[in-house]
Amino acid sequence: MQNRNQLFDFAIDQGATDIHICAGSPILLRIGRKLKPVTEDKLTPEKSRDICYEMLTDEQIAIFEERLDFDLMLAYSQARFRINVGYFNGAVGATVRVLAGDPKTPDELFLPKAVKTLAQKEKGLVLITGSTSQGKTTTMSAMIDFINATQKKHVVTIEDPIEYIHTNKKGIVRQREVGRDTKSFASGLRAALRQDPDVIAIGEMRDYETICTALTAAETGILVLSTLHVISIDKMIERLLSYAPEDNENTIRFLLAETLQGAIHQELLPLIGGGQRVACEILINTTGAKNIIRRKGGYHLRSVIDTGKKYGMSTMAENVGDLLEQKLIAPETAKRVLANYTT
Repeated sequence: MQNRNQLFDFAIDQGATDIHICAGSPILLRIGRKLKPVTEDKLTPEKSRDICYEMLTDEQIAIFEERLDFDLMLAYSQARFRINVGYFNGAVGATVRVLAGDPKTPDELFLPKAVKTLAQKEKGLVLITGSTSQGKTTTMSAMIDFINATQKKHVVTIEDPIEYIHTNKKGIVRQREVGRDTKSFASGLRAALRQDPDVIAIGEMRDYETICTALTAAETGILVLSTLHVISIDKMIERLLSYAPEDNENTIRFLLAETLQGAIHQELLPLIGGGQRVACEILINTTGAKNIIRRKGGYHLRSVIDTGKKYGMSTMAENVGDLLEQKLIAPETAKRVLANYTT
């Protein structure tokens, strides 16, 4: 790879989701769930630094060398690249996430019908949950695009960084990037409440102030979309409460029970023929779910999902089973995923 653009072109052509640039290793692409080398020689610290610095401006290099970490987005060809540059064992390296240039639609992502139904809610909270790199931002972007294409609504997003660029369709989408357009998720969210929004999309709920403000906004008649890093839906309550002072846990429980419309938990699975597909588990906040959120441990939500098909709920086992029946995923993939969803 002679330069940055050649590397980006090759990653796009190979269907890679990530590029790893690391001293002492060849350049690696993540294709499916595996890391594959794309250069024969291992990178020297100098070569690794040079490749990384080609992605930065002189000003960004100066900021990086002061902070020791730097995040940015780059647009190239028909894709966008989310880049994290850092020091690793004293050498400069980078991890690059390859993103589609335009948001996908729910249909293009093969998302369940319940996702569109949740996107049509007038108010309340919708959470997209999953562990790291499971496509949560892509799903939220698809929901925003669906709202934008079908409803005359004002959508304000607070993101870090902005990964997908939305153009106005029937509605208006105004995107704000943390660090550039607003100082933090919390301050951006407070400002959004004064910007006449119908929908607020928050890249991630990662502190108590943001969680409280988001729940309050959802309670007062705004549809709030956000992502949350958890390994399963039944860990959702525990995760949100982990940010709250002990004496405020009941407040969070009450607000979540009253405002939650539903949660979409997802896993990104490798397909037999190449590429990836999201498998989802859907929770709809029924009366039974509300009671669990108010009073009990999150593990009781599993039984709600198992018996909630008539409300639009679906289990991970059902979704993975459908993909297996269609011969889209390998049996070992299904076994690996479902091992985490036993009741």
